[in-house]
Amino acid sequence: MTDIFGIPIQALLGQLLLGLVNGSFYAVLSLGLAVIFGLLNVINFAHGALYMVGAFAAWMGLTYFGINYWAMLVLAPLVVGLLGIVIEKTMLRWLYRLDHVYGLLLTFGLTLLLEGLFRSFFGVSGLSYPVPDLLRGATNLGFMVLPNYRAWVVVASLVVCLATWFVIERTKLGAYLRAGTENPRLVEAFGINVPLMVTLTYGFGVALAGFAGVLAAPILQVSPLMGTNLIITVFAVVVIGGMGSILGAILTGLGLGVVEGLTKVFYPEASSTVVFVLMVLVLLTRPAGLFGKTK
Repeated sequence: MTDIFGIPIQALLGQLLLGLVNGSFYAVLSLGLAVIFGLLNVINFAHGALYMVGAFAAWMGLTYFGINYWAMLVLAPLVVGLLGIVIEKTMLRWLYRLDHVYGLLLTFGLTLLLEGLFRSFFGVSGLSYPVPDLLRGATNLGFMVLPNYRAWVVVASLVVCLATWFVIERTKLGAYLRAGTENPRLVEAFGINVPLMVTLTYGFGVALAGFAGVLAAPILQVSPLMGTNLIITVFAVVVIGGMGSILGAILTGLGLGVVEGLTKVFYPEASSTVVFVLMVLVLLTRPAGLFGKTK
């Protein structure tokens, strides 16, 4: 067995895979945050709670209605997106012209409300969600055994992230979204319904959190606290990549997941804090983030 710095190669590659899977979740979640902040200028602290709602939607769909994983991979983000639309139209819409703190406090309150609601019904012990039959088992790559479902998580996350980046940065629709948030009156003069566009943008941003929740359900225990355990790290990822940077959220999420995985191999005690150490270093040298633009 080959060693690298005294670490067996199989153990090292296993942690790299685990880091890449975690990085995929970071990328999808931070992408949703970056879309919402970059286009709507709202710090959405409820993102972790909506990620949890997506996981519970998948679990309830299977448990109560017999809806399989593949259908819930589409339906759960739609449910979370519709919930996000209701939140935007009834609450967030009135805060756009106020200080960021008001939006942060509102979404933090929504987080406590959603977590308390699900905790009262399902407790905090966690619920299991089975891996779909098509993705069970593992593939022997020669140098390591790769679980099929974890490989699917990485591929699905990359496809969704890159498709979102392409739509926002390279299409006419994305140009309308960016222009509508920077100069809404000018865009409305061209006959475009900017308030509706803003509402759908928020719904899409939180739908990404719901999508990540469905991906996480077969790997993690579905629990009301699963979003709380992740959202602080995801915020650190967004800050490092640059608030509002779509590409920064994707690359930083994947990169920090791998860094976290390597840290667990070489210095496990620092694995829970390495992301925040990197955040401090980045803020000291590039306050706008690695991919952010200084205004």
